[in-house]
Amino acid sequence: MRYRDCPTIEVSERIDADPTQVWALVTDITLPVEFSTELYRVEWLDGAERVDVGARFRGHNRHPALGTWHTDCRVAEIEPNRRWVWQVIMDDQVAASWGFEVDPGRTGTTLRQWGRLGPGPSGLSIAIAAMPEKEGRIIANRLVEWEQGIRANLAGIKALIEQS
Repeated sequence: MRYRDCPTIEVSERIDADPTQVWALVTDITLPVEFSTELYRVEWLDGAERVDVGARFRGHNRHPALGTWHTDCRVAEIEPNRRWVWQVIMDDQVAASWGFEVDPGRTGTTLRQWGRLGPGPSGLSIAIAAMPEKEGRIIANRLVEWEQGIRANLAGIKALIEQS
């Protein structure tokens, strides 16, 4: 597995809910803080107040091995009530992309969340440059952490909706 290939992780969850209920939650950028072990605060930037193309927000993160940091993100795509994508921007380059997709069905809604590394450098780039022979392992470990975080996020959203 190589960073330059923009590895991606995606997780889906079936939720017994109307897609508009799901959409309302996935467009609340502060909600993942409730379910994340890494993301602990999110704030809109530049006076933005909602998910719109070009809107920017900052995520504050902490990790036992990586310390604390923040990422500046930009909403890159939106298809109302169906899909929105944001990019993590570092040094004017896309370090990662993330997205939610809401897929209505006859008996509920499928919610997908995904994350893609790259193509621009990210915090992982430092570790890969220091240990290029471990690139595959470094990426695989990070994707496992992302998958665990996504699963917790989707399970939390599902519980909020189905228990209300």
